[in-house]
Amino acid sequence: MRIDLNSDMGESFGAWRIGADEELLSVVSSANIACGLHAGDPSVMRATVRAAKRAGVAVGAHPGFPDLAGFGRRDMRMPPHEIEDAVIFQIAALAGVAAVEGLSLAHVKPHGALYNMAVKDQAMADAIATAIAAVDRALVLVGLPGTALQRAAEKTGVPFAAEGFADRAYEPDGTLVPRSRPGALITDPQAAAAAALRLVREGRVQTICIHSDTPDAGRIGAAVRRTLDAEGVTVMGLRA
Repeated sequence: MRIDLNSDMGESFGAWRIGADEELLSVVSSANIACGLHAGDPSVMRATVRAAKRAGVAVGAHPGFPDLAGFGRRDMRMPPHEIEDAVIFQIAALAGVAAVEGLSLAHVKPHGALYNMAVKDQAMADAIATAIAAVDRALVLVGLPGTALQRAAEKTGVPFAAEGFADRAYEPDGTLVPRSRPGALITDPQAAAAAALRLVREGRVQTICIHSDTPDAGRIGAAVRRTLDAEGVTVMGLRA
């Protein structure tokens, strides 16, 4: 068995530090790096790319809504062409930073509200997939399986990687429990590790996320990786 472990990171901004990036880079195989609109800034982007390179971790763009104040987790209504433009802008920004450091992007994973809205909104999902294709058709779109994001990837012809979450609770329909509700986050490292192993055994996802800003994210990541290693699961990037 093999699986990719990914983490949303590079979400610090100026003097404000967010996330257990360094701890998670020692256990994950892919880093989803914020591109400056919902979080991050040019210096954080470059520092995170450099840290991922040192750790041998694949890098991908993590575009979100232009919503620094809300950390990209507030629903926004934007016409599809504006979403497409914003996603192109963010992918291109990170791709440029990565190129300077001798890396190329492997994937794109929408962030926060953009991700959750695009799971159900086909026009939004199509705009995201179209933006990815416009930049580089080899980039993998990461999203929830069986949703508008997967359909958009299939229509557009970009690769798709089905994603599961070790540190989030699920609704009966397979979507994520909103963060505003109790129990939305799984913060116990052993519970998160058990959830990750269950996702691997079900065989329906290619990548599993551990958020860098989840409380105790460092311990969660370590527990997930120990459990997968103990079970003989190979952790490797989506394009390895």
